[in-house]
Amino acid sequence: METSRNIGPVLLLGPPGAGKGTQAKRIAEHYGIPQISTGDILRDNVQRATELGVRAKAIMARGELVPDDLVCDMVDRRLREADCARGFILDGFPRTAKQAGWLDAFFEGELFDNLNGGRCLPIVVRLDVDYNQLVQRLTGRRTCRANGHIYNVFFQPPRVADICDVDGSPLITRNDDREEVIRKRLAEYDLQTRPVAEYYEQKGRLASVNGDLSVGEVTGQIFWVIDHQGAVEAQDSRQDV
Repeated sequence: METSRNIGPVLLLGPPGAGKGTQAKRIAEHYGIPQISTGDILRDNVQRATELGVRAKAIMARGELVPDDLVCDMVDRRLREADCARGFILDGFPRTAKQAGWLDAFFEGELFDNLNGGRCLPIVVRLDVDYNQLVQRLTGRRTCRANGHIYNVFFQPPRVADICDVDGSPLITRNDDREEVIRKRLAEYDLQTRPVAEYYEQKGRLASVNGDLSVGEVTGQIFWVIDHQGAVEAQDSRQDV
């Protein structure tokens, strides 16, 4: 684990099935920084019945999406906690160009001004995966009914079809892994999140990695980006990543 230097914010972009969760855990472990999930933040606020959590719970009870301003307020408070001092990985945020703009404004503030005497810029990594492979990764997923062990009939099949190797329980296909649902999710992702990638690309801060490679090779690409881009922009000589 590397804990001797500041990393700053790392943003992972990519469609469902691209492997963001797996890579985020590897980054967190390697650099000793927390993985910040907006889903986890939301659930934590609701569970603790914070002011923001109470508002969010009421909105979700009506079947509505939690608005950007409420999500951003929760992210703001989480990123000010002590474990984020050296950096963090944002998982599931920003999801829209508006959220990306808010995040940039947040970084322009006082939060990371003292990192190595410079101003912090996020390291933005997009995992590019072939569309057909994404569909196979998601539709091929099978989950152990008893303990949640995960397989893939195309890439990591069980020894016996539809039976978990570990406990012999039946493997099931979750509703959100059905092909018609997957294709809808991918279309929604493309519509909503493409502007986020374009936002960072226009600022010269988007690094794309080949997500079709093995997990280890993708991890190596991401580590290279983090190690070579750096986390801090000198105040007197601005340089886009």
